[in-house]
Amino acid sequence: MMNLKWCLSPMSLLLQYIKAFYNKTWIERYGEPIAAETATLLWSITVSIFAIGGLLGALSVSSIIRVLGRKGTLLLNNSFAIIAALLLSLGEKAKSFEMLIIGRFIIGVDSGIALSVLPMYLGEITPRHIRGSIGQFNSILICLGVFTGQVLGLPELLGQESRWNYLFSFLALPATLQLCVLPFLPESPRYLLMERRNEAGAERAFQRFLGKKDVSQELEEVHAEARAQDNLHSASVLQLLKTPAVRWQLITIIITMACYQLCGLNAIWYYTNGILREAGFAENILPYITLSTGAIETLAAIISVSTDTLNQSNVPGSGHEAVCMYGIVSWMPYLSYICILAVIASFCSGPGGIPFVLTGELFEQSYRPAAFMIAGTVNWLSNFAVGLLFPFIQEKLQSFAFLVFVVVCILGSIYLYLVLPETKNKTFIDISQSFSKINKIPVSSPGHEMELVLSIKPDMNGKVKHVAKMESSF
Repeated sequence: MMNLKWCLSPMSLLLQYIKAFYNKTWIERYGEPIAAETATLLWSITVSIFAIGGLLGALSVSSIIRVLGRKGTLLLNNSFAIIAALLLSLGEKAKSFEMLIIGRFIIGVDSGIALSVLPMYLGEITPRHIRGSIGQFNSILICLGVFTGQVLGLPELLGQESRWNYLFSFLALPATLQLCVLPFLPESPRYLLMERRNEAGAERAFQRFLGKKDVSQELEEVHAEARAQDNLHSASVLQLLKTPAVRWQLITIIITMACYQLCGLNAIWYYTNGILREAGFAENILPYITLSTGAIETLAAIISVSTDTLNQSNVPGSGHEAVCMYGIVSWMPYLSYICILAVIASFCSGPGGIPFVLTGELFEQSYRPAAFMIAGTVNWLSNFAVGLLFPFIQEKLQSFAFLVFVVVCILGSIYLYLVLPETKNKTFIDISQSFSKINKIPVSSPGHEMELVLSIKPDMNGKVKHVAKMESSF
């Protein structure tokens, strides 16, 4: 996951060098400097093509995991990161800006797959009482990717015209590390039991993840979830869209993912240096100011782990409202800088890692791959729109550019407050039942539900025996 933001942060730091490389290459090819409009368009494509690759990766997830599983898909995905690192690193030497664009596209594919499969894998192997915290640790790694890229992009290190291309070679490091570690981890036990019908493999996976031999309760809970579902096979996107029982879960995920990208934070990451430059900061201190934003983001993400003790359903909207502040006070450099830090900190301590965890929580096993495909599609289309359109929005609206994002943030926060239920410490079946009323689906009583899915007969008084004993950490 470090690769995701790693490939965003250098783009802002190296903007001037990459644009100079584009112009130099253009002159060598066509004998004249590149036109301003062409330069803006070429740079926008370079930035936004990452999201197109992410969209393709998200759309391919359902087909790949059906064949390779969660773990196998993650292993395969590392090849995309290594190929992208080679293209991005060698593009300047080959005098080909097309290699940079293709490399950005391929690392986008890598990120699109990772953003769908990794939260799915983590959600299925994590006990429910720490599911939110594990999701936030995922967010911390993304923030570390930003901060590491910013550190290596300093002028004293790789942020120079003679060696900026080497910065992209570090994209291969997380992929290589994962290739060394991931083969020793088990496959998702839920996937093994519910989709592969491999109970022995699921039992061994649970034993390794939980560190205990008796995992009968965990196995029985997965069996109960399987018996409670009408369709044990992975549903297609079309089937998911046609299913009334998950309609509002789907709407919630679409709105959450749209707000996640359209809150304006990616516009800050794509164009941090330009924003600060226009706010009045001197050119020679921009890399260090940008570095502080990455440090604040990482610190806020670490602090956000404690928010797992709070109501998780309120978190996704909590960091969006500060986004308007930059547009209003951009003529005051220091206040603008403080407001940018406030936006970053509020986002990372609030909704930063929640949407991807939420997608795994709101859908049961058979709907989960299709749900992640739709969530990923919305996520990457919104990301692409921000990367492509923000330079033109900023050119037209100038200091009021961020006000475009405010309406989306406010409306999204209102929706999440009114519709999204609490998911903390609930099983996947419990979360599905929380949406039953709004989906207009009849809800069985808890005792009757347990009697159905666990095949436990009630006693003479109508009470279900030993239900508490059947519950597991999952």
